[in-house]
Amino acid sequence: MRIGIIGGTGWLGAALVRGLLGRPLAAPAEIVVLNRSGPRPDAFPRPVIWARDADDLVARSEVVVVSVRPEDWPALRLRAEGRLLLSFMAGVPLDLLGRSGARCVRAMPNAAAEIGASYTPWVADRAVTEADRHTVTTILSAMGSSDPVETEAQIDLMTAVSGSGPAYPALMAAAILDFLRAEGVPETVARRSAEAVICGAAPLLAGRIETARDLVGTFRSYAGTTAAGLAAAERAGFGEALRAALVAATGKAREMTEAQRRSARQGGD
Repeated sequence: MRIGIIGGTGWLGAALVRGLLGRPLAAPAEIVVLNRSGPRPDAFPRPVIWARDADDLVARSEVVVVSVRPEDWPALRLRAEGRLLLSFMAGVPLDLLGRSGARCVRAMPNAAAEIGASYTPWVADRAVTEADRHTVTTILSAMGSSDPVETEAQIDLMTAVSGSGPAYPALMAAAILDFLRAEGVPETVARRSAEAVICGAAPLLAGRIETARDLVGTFRSYAGTTAAGLAAAERAGFGEALRAALVAATGKAREMTEAQRRSARQGGD
């Protein structure tokens, strides 16, 4: 399976290349990379094929992965008839991707792809075959796990949730670090403490995330320091703040889609 990756030295594109090589799911001679800055022979642990331009990449590939910023999509003017196209771009809908002539899939990996731990939801257009779906699952396994969803509206929601990856835990970690530093806790201890909260405690919910509310209830039942903290967080609007963040991120994804469609109409594409 020959896989071409446009934006192959960016964050997600490079993570995909490294995952494909490391699993291994593709040989170096089956991976074709295109980026804005040109060939970088030292970019990956094994040499891959570097394309001259998008047309060259398509000609060399059976699957085309587009991992560029959404605003860069129109300028690509990609033609990929007979190919499977896998897009990592937020806000570029299937109907616009389909103008490339390809069978199209939208996927939303997150930054944990860098360590092979992304959760990637994806949605396919009607032209995508069962064999294509198997191919998509195989390719995405290079970055972690994946699931198909039913609609693009659900992809917008997933963009706001799993697509944000470690962003929300990182925000919480930063708040904990700021608190401990302000209280004079030594830097090493502050860092280890925040890491224990964000990273060390996460396995308690791994594989049983549906018990999260029960776990919160268990802490409340002890009526101790954690219960006091939880109550204060709720009074301060912790849950509502997170909901507002997810609503805003979903709204932004939908705005990006509308902007792409307006741009396509104005450009006559």
